Amino acid sequence: MTGHAPVHAATGQWPAPTPGSAAAHWPVPTPTPVGRKSPAAGAPRALDSGVRKSRGRRLVIGIATSLAGKLVGLVAPLLITPLAFRSLGAERYGLWMAVTSLTGMALFADFGLGNGLLTRLARLHGTGERRAAAREISSAYAMLGALAVLLLAALFVTTPWVPWPGLLNATDPAVAADARPVVLLCFGAFLVNIPLALIQRVQYAQQQVAQSNLWQAGGSLVSVALVYAAVAGGVDQVLVIAAAVLAVPVVNLANSLCYFSWQDRDLRPRVGDVRVPVARDLLRLGARFFLLSLLTSVVLNLDGFLIGRLLGLPAAATYAVVLRVFALLTLFVTLVNMPLWPANGEALARGDLAWVRRTTPRMVYLSATVVALPGLALVFVGDDVLRLWVRSADLAPVPRSLFAALAVWSVLLAVASPLFMVQNSIGLLRPQFVGWAACLLVAVPLKIVLAGRVGLPGVALASAATYGLTVLPAAVVGYRRALVEGHQGRHRAVEIEPPAAA
Repeated sequence: MTGHAPVHAATGQWPAPTPGSAAAHWPVPTPTPVGRKSPAAGAPRALDSGVRKSRGRRLVIGIATSLAGKLVGLVAPLLITPLAFRSLGAERYGLWMAVTSLTGMALFADFGLGNGLLTRLARLHGTGERRAAAREISSAYAMLGALAVLLLAALFVTTPWVPWPGLLNATDPAVAADARPVVLLCFGAFLVNIPLALIQRVQYAQQQVAQSNLWQAGGSLVSVALVYAAVAGGVDQVLVIAAAVLAVPVVNLANSLCYFSWQDRDLRPRVGDVRVPVARDLLRLGARFFLLSLLTSVVLNLDGFLIGRLLGLPAAATYAVVLRVFALLTLFVTLVNMPLWPANGEALARGDLAWVRRTTPRMVYLSATVVALPGLALVFVGDDVLRLWVRSADLAPVPRSLFAALAVWSVLLAVASPLFMVQNSIGLLRPQFVGWAACLLVAVPLKIVLAGRVGLPGVALASAATYGLTVLPAAVVGYRRALVEGHQGRHRAVEIEPPAAA
């Protein structure tokens, strides 16, 4: 339960899996590896209405299936949040959200290996090279398994020495006593899930999307069931948090065992299939998305920690609950726009810039409208909606200015999302990297200043202002540059530009 779905609409990246997050199980599509030509590289440039109609039809189907597949993922946090808030109390819930915001910054701790594996396996699935696919899978599991073990060992060794209660600003002695167990639970579940989440990449690459989505939805339902059972059973409050964060890695483990034991034994990870050159190539490919993903994750997941330190954990809890409502809007934008990624890539490969120029503004208007209308409604009735939803006296009154600032920020995210889809389709990452780096440098000090002067609305206002002044212009510049490169026939899907070069 991270409450940070805006990350994904803002970056145009599918989120990496996060334990306890109902909306954090979508794989990131990645472009063709360097040196390999895309299937459309040699396609004729001649266009006809049938090609465009087919592309539009696939886009509509992609949007519809994305929305349907994530419906269960939306319902889960809506059911868990009020129950957990009432059971844990404002400060303990805020503690949980503050720790979760820290794990959110580490969403891409697999160093892009999951994305690299998805790219490799998709190509090998198309060519039927199953032995090579087995080596890719085994090498990826070996690297991420070893990484998870090392990080878990470091977590257990360092946790007793880190002053987590003071760092998280836990003032209640009972909550302070739970700080270290909560840190171990949240970070431990996250680290264990790093290799376990590879099964989602494998299934997507094998074009078993429906099966993967079914397991992911199952993880959300299991999380809800475990939390309700824990609260109904009157167990310790730390165990309530454990029920929420452990459901996803447990379901991913069950999915992996079922898939590799019965469904596709040929691809089962084996020590004998691990290859150093394969592992090196996977690292090289995944690293190109890692730096940008890391930067955007830090920028957009920092608020919970900052608010906890500056305004207290109850304020962090209130902000997290309000953000959860807007997360529904931005998640919708993400799901609607993600199918644009492959559609834009195919259109640019064919030289069909007219379709991209026509479709992108339409998606910008659609996304902005879909977010603006309910966002405006929340400005006037949002506090009533929250009280009806959470039903807890611990929830502080929420000013309209906070809803207004988050509504503006959400609209800006919606506007940028289709523009990012064009850039991502050809691997143009440099403008995004520059925009997000500038956003980080400006946002943190501005949030600190405005939090002290305005309170919670100041943090949201700083997020909207810095995004509009840095990331949105970068999205526009990158979009125009992508169209120019597409017009010149320099299809970037065969050569990805590393963010580090920015």
